Amino acid sequence: MKCPFCASDDNQVLESRVVDEGQAVRRRRECGKCHKRFTTYEKVRGQVLWVIKKDGKREPFDREKIKRGILRAIEKRPISLDLVDDIVDQIEREMLRQEKEEVGSRVIGNAVLKRLKKIDRIAWLRFASVYLEFADLKDFEKAIEKNH
Repeated sequence: MKCPFCASDDNQVLESRVVDEGQAVRRRRECGKCHKRFTTYEKVRGQVLWVIKKDGKREPFDREKIKRGILRAIEKRPISLDLVDDIVDQIEREMLRQEKEEVGSRVIGNAVLKRLKKIDRIAWLRFASVYLEFADLKDFEKAIEKNH
């Protein structure tokens, strides 16, 4: 495992614990060269999940894409990166539990909206504005009124 700070492969595991309902192992590591700490996760690679986009195209499920969207929505909001990782984990598990090879992008987007709405209304509105393609101020007003 290479250090994300200095790229050295000299590191030591400080702590390991089972996470994600036994589906992964979280390891806290310390680099032997720069002495910075970082976290790694080990997961079993399961089934491949495909996402059906609005235009009908298929692409592999990408948890990092979901994370990037959430990170944009929570920018300058008091939400921890650990909580973002938890949300992405929850969504990935929810999609895999459906035991389907394909899932619509709308299902994923709605799952993100549901979780953001519970933790931060501003982040929820930001994500909704992109995901639901708000065109003008009236779209914002409708969303706020409908979900208030």
